[in-house]
Amino acid sequence: MQIFAGVGAGASAPTTVEYLVIAGGGGGGNAADRTGGGGGAGGYLTSSSFSVTAGVSNTVTVGGGGAQDTNGSNSVFSSITSTGGGKGGRGSSVTNGGNGGSGGGAYHGSSPGSGTGGQGNNGGSGYNGGAEGAPFGGGGGGGASSVGGNSTSSNAGAGGAGTSSSIDGSATTRAGGGGGGAQNNIGGSATGGGGAGSTGAGAAGTANTGGGGGGGGSNGAGGAGGSGVVIIAYSQDFLAATSTTGSPTYSSSSRPGYHVYTFTGSGSITF
Repeated sequence: MQIFAGVGAGASAPTTVEYLVIAGGGGGGNAADRTGGGGGAGGYLTSSSFSVTAGVSNTVTVGGGGAQDTNGSNSVFSSITSTGGGKGGRGSSVTNGGNGGSGGGAYHGSSPGSGTGGQGNNGGSGYNGGAEGAPFGGGGGGGASSVGGNSTSSNAGAGGAGTSSSIDGSATTRAGGGGGGAQNNIGGSATGGGGAGSTGAGAAGTANTGGGGGGGGSNGAGGAGGSGVVIIAYSQDFLAATSTTGSPTYSSSSRPGYHVYTFTGSGSITF
């Protein structure tokens, strides 16, 4: 247990805090039959004024990214739950893109997944070239700011855009969808921590961004989704947290005038 009592200029506990809660991204689809869809980003939830009570422990859970063909896991802060990203669709034993914080992109012969309102967006559609040797592409996974891209004959779908936050003092874009996998065209691009799609194995989403994994192409594996993150910040006019578990990173300087706690693993925080 880490003890922070007395740190900071304030003499009382905060009554409200800011938070950013991002779930684990969905894994990209395995291209067991030409292409896989990109994984959807983990759900993205943020607030500048969340009520807390002095002396009460608040649970923190950081969701892991999904393996290929697997949804990401939820992240939690107190009563706030962000939903894991949906898996990308796959060809063998055809599966649709998974529903989640953001939805997974479609395999070229399936349907995209749906995002959760207020957390993310839907995945994109795949492209079916219709004949052996023709272009096939998976749809991009949805991101926090936009839907996943639809595949065309030239490119697999791009991952949906993530969202930027400066809660920790540095503008960082997180929760981007994974790009769709491709065969005989170009794999889908990705930003915001999402993994790019490929004509082989899809790229993994970046850790602690909630990015979706890239879809595989030409029988390649789907990339794993990126793990989530929970960040809590509030003014140094108030005391720092009295205790934490789970070893969050604490900073009193990255965002001047604020206490900032960054959880990349599960634990708790008491104000």
